[in-house]
Amino acid sequence: MKDFTERSSTPVSSPLSPTPVNDSALRLFELITTSWVSAAVGAAAELGVADAMSDTPTPVDQIAKRVGADTDALGRLLRACADLDLVAETSTGVFTLTELGAALRTDSPHSMRGYARWLNSPAERSTMGHLADAVRTGGPVFEAVHGVPAWTYMRAHPESATLFDQGMTDISAQLTSSMAHEYDFADSRLLVDVGGGRGRLLSLILQAHPHLHGVLYDRPEVVDDAEPALTTGALAERCRVEGGDFLSSVPTGGDTYLLASVIHNWNDDDSIRLLTHCRTAMDPRGRVLLAEVLMPEEPAPARTAKFMDLSMLVHCDGEQRTRPHLAELLDRSGLRLNRVVPCSGVSVVEAVAA
Repeated sequence: MKDFTERSSTPVSSPLSPTPVNDSALRLFELITTSWVSAAVGAAAELGVADAMSDTPTPVDQIAKRVGADTDALGRLLRACADLDLVAETSTGVFTLTELGAALRTDSPHSMRGYARWLNSPAERSTMGHLADAVRTGGPVFEAVHGVPAWTYMRAHPESATLFDQGMTDISAQLTSSMAHEYDFADSRLLVDVGGGRGRLLSLILQAHPHLHGVLYDRPEVVDDAEPALTTGALAERCRVEGGDFLSSVPTGGDTYLLASVIHNWNDDDSIRLLTHCRTAMDPRGRVLLAEVLMPEEPAPARTAKFMDLSMLVHCDGEQRTRPHLAELLDRSGLRLNRVVPCSGVSVVEAVAA
């Protein structure tokens, strides 16, 4: 039997209906069922399948024992993952991990396991299921779904907060890590990473620029789990870790304030408040760096920006902004957009005192 998703130049008539199956229906089927694909990737991440595999062919029953799963059910999951190139089925019921699948390993420098687990967590999936409501009302629906705003929910549900922080660490590191080498930090001396999570990006920047000192600043419960390299490792002498609320204040004295994938989480008023704190705290000749996925100013393909923007709409009243929109926020915060440096994954919007 022909797979429904296989394309054909000749419309196929169903014996149950006179309506032929056409390319539009096939394409819509693929789009609609992407949620199944995401669920499969998330299940593999949650189970830790990649951590239990290697490039050595391994029978599914052995993998099932390692991850604590039912052998038959795991086999069904892995054969689906084989069609996504996450694993390869070398013979019936025997699988190896692919290069793509290796990015689901916890120890991979390119790990996306935390992000896959977060996007498929009950809190996240139930929220995105109400996207239509957010579009109807024009605002976030997280509170309507869960009873409290997103950040309040995270404080009350530490297990979800941990998943969220791991996910944001993964995606932020992959989107923004290029700036460690592609942005010129030669004139910086003290870099304050505001909302820097557990400090993965700051670690990369300090490693790449030995003259730099850093401050990791985020919520206390986040920085309590900071990267070991920043607290006890080789970078500890050049970095201090501080906990606090950046909507109230930020550490003073830095000449460079970095907000990597931070501003998009907040509405204009809160963004201006945060940027104003940075302007007040920084050295008069300092700069503020916004590492953001920019929304194009004119109609153009930008899948990451556009779908990330929908996530912001649903969750937190934030948005992916255009360069002119960010320039306006900076202007209202006592700052001036100096230049935009395109990097792989994000753009670095550099601002100086107005």
